Amino acid sequence: MAKIELITNCTPAELGYSMPAEWAPHAATWLGWPHNESDWPNKIDTIRWVYGEMVRKITQGEVVRLLVRSKAEAKFAASYLKRARCDLQKVQFVVHPTNRGWTRDSGPIHVTRKAERGARKPKPQAPYLDSGKAIVHFHFNAWAKYSNWQFDTKVPETAAALLKRPLFDAQFEGKKFVIEGGGIEVNGRGTLLTTEECYQHKTIQVRNPGMTKAQYDEQFKKYLGVTNVLWLVAGPVGDDTHGHIDDICRFTGPKTLVLIKETNKQDPNYKPLAENWERIKNLRLEDGSKPEVVALPMPAPLYYKNWRLPASYANFYIANSCVIVPTFNDPNDRLALGILGDLFKDRPVIGIHAVDLVLGFGSLHCLTQQEPA
Repeated sequence: MAKIELITNCTPAELGYSMPAEWAPHAATWLGWPHNESDWPNKIDTIRWVYGEMVRKITQGEVVRLLVRSKAEAKFAASYLKRARCDLQKVQFVVHPTNRGWTRDSGPIHVTRKAERGARKPKPQAPYLDSGKAIVHFHFNAWAKYSNWQFDTKVPETAAALLKRPLFDAQFEGKKFVIEGGGIEVNGRGTLLTTEECYQHKTIQVRNPGMTKAQYDEQFKKYLGVTNVLWLVAGPVGDDTHGHIDDICRFTGPKTLVLIKETNKQDPNYKPLAENWERIKNLRLEDGSKPEVVALPMPAPLYYKNWRLPASYANFYIANSCVIVPTFNDPNDRLALGILGDLFKDRPVIGIHAVDLVLGFGSLHCLTQQEPA
């Protein structure tokens, strides 16, 4: 595999790169084969079958690049995928050791650009700088919570080498700039959503100590090519990432978003989610317009022992061939699927059972990372 140098002499925005919306066409979806049993106590084999269903649906419209720790694990994974009737011709096994499988956060976050006459070109540090696609290295550190992330943080380097893509080194004042894919949501037109709970808390899971909201805004603009940053407040109870936006609020189109809503005033989620609804009234898109905000229900509380699990219908993934939505054996499953079905007219909306999956404190969107076409 080719070696890629980190690009440090310029930022993606300087060269006209920006992060496309998730519904834009994909070349592939990245996944990491599940192997960390501590994420799913006594459930790891069940989770492999959930992956089989995810891969079967996603490969109907695009390639899946599946991170495996070894050729032996590739063979092991293939045995499950074959029995799940997945199209193995559409699965590429990428050998790279991983700590966990939460590829939304550790996987390659892509930015793209259109070729323009007269656009600035940097002095090349790598032979791929004329590419219309690049990857940004955001230096994953396990949500500033766990100590085992040293393999996961190198996934963008492996992806850049495999795909022969430029790799931008995200830095702030000489230090690594750390964010995760689940902590950001873009509409592909210039607006980015995130939360104060995730990136502005002073003591809990602090990714970039001392960084102000204005400094985060500037970094998002530099490395993701956005022009407009919107901050919501907080996410549901039990979120291991401490406030990732992909459990809370998602764009379904350039001007439309869904926002989770808890109607039970006795539920611990009621107050923080209500604060998001107050905040969003005053937020504006990149063109100054108000977004259309559609309420997405919450399922009834799910627990494992004494842990409240972060079950949310907002953790859906938009693939080329479908939108896959986590479901929880709950009456609101049907309502959530109906709401999303009305919003995504160009591809089917499909539920995937996620009661076991959310035991790992995440579900479908947390496991996937899109690679733009």
